[in-house]
Amino acid sequence: MGCARLSLIRADDFTTKFGLRSMKSLRKILLSSGVVLLALSLLPLSARTPQQGFAAAAQAQNPQPPPQQPQQPGVRVQVEQVIVPVTVKDGSGRLVPDLRKDEFRILEDNVEQRIVSFSADAVPLSLVVLIDNDLKSKDARQVAESLNSIVAGLSTSDEAFVCRFDQFFHEGHGFISDQDKLLTELKRTRLDEEPSTGPSGSVNDAPTINGHSATGDAPKVPETTQNIQSQSTKALDDAVYASAQLLKDRDPDRKRRKIILLISDGVNNPKVNTNKYDIVIKDLLRYDIGVYGVGVGTAFFNRRFERLAKYAHDSGGDVYYGLKRKDMEEFYSRVTEEARNQYTIAYTPAGTDRNTDYHSIEVRVRREGLTILTREGYYSGIAR
Repeated sequence: MGCARLSLIRADDFTTKFGLRSMKSLRKILLSSGVVLLALSLLPLSARTPQQGFAAAAQAQNPQPPPQQPQQPGVRVQVEQVIVPVTVKDGSGRLVPDLRKDEFRILEDNVEQRIVSFSADAVPLSLVVLIDNDLKSKDARQVAESLNSIVAGLSTSDEAFVCRFDQFFHEGHGFISDQDKLLTELKRTRLDEEPSTGPSGSVNDAPTINGHSATGDAPKVPETTQNIQSQSTKALDDAVYASAQLLKDRDPDRKRRKIILLISDGVNNPKVNTNKYDIVIKDLLRYDIGVYGVGVGTAFFNRRFERLAKYAHDSGGDVYYGLKRKDMEEFYSRVTEEARNQYTIAYTPAGTDRNTDYHSIEVRVRREGLTILTREGYYSGIAR
């Protein structure tokens, strides 16, 4: 404030009071008060009032901090709860239904995780019944005669979508939860004795189901088909991929089990598939879809080398092999029972790198001599 008061003293009084002999000395004193001159220089001399001089000087001596800019929110990586269906069997292949939560351990990327929820309750199913339409004649007859028994393993809360494939994917008429309607759909499904040469879709005088004439209450509309690859070789990979697209959005609340029941001899030519195996399995894992195979025909003899076992193993499903109708009928019931009665384990990932897309999963149980079936990993779908 001493510097501010100097600016209000007349020049004569100033020289008398401080013993200065000339205005030159006064200018030297004022120049030494550089803070005041710097503040006052912001306004023209003729426009500056004494009050403005005080304010400017005070502001110069006590500068206010600049206003803080609002902080931008940091980048966050979404951490989702991971839900893992687990099947446990004994040495005879029977389901083990009495395991407790504390008997399980689960690891992600070799880091043990804390189980936040655990359930052994049965859950409803959403399934695509994917039937091989390019089988040998005797195998096709056995499969066709067995299809009706699929309904016996389903509950009223389940839903099923019946499709066929060869070198094309023959999409059926949507998800059906009414068991009578599903039985009608399966009865009308006919397998070709020779593979189709193009997508089916012709309309006859009678209603069509999967491209074949039928009687009953089916609408007189062409079948919806998805062209996979117009070549003479079977495209199993593309068929599984197309089935996954039908299932991926069926369970937004995670209250259903999504599975593909693949009935096939496992023959596949990767060269004619648009979607390669790595792409297909990535979608299966990303959308929590398990593949359960019923291997027929040559799959019975080539079970170590065909596609069914690979899809089932990598997606956390299972596979059965049979040659006769009665075996297939039993397998359908096993598949639905197994998928419905899996243990459900959930955890929130901790201690792993959330910037990576794929994470491995390992499930262990404390009891000896048990077999565990579950997916070996998942794709997180990182959101930033």
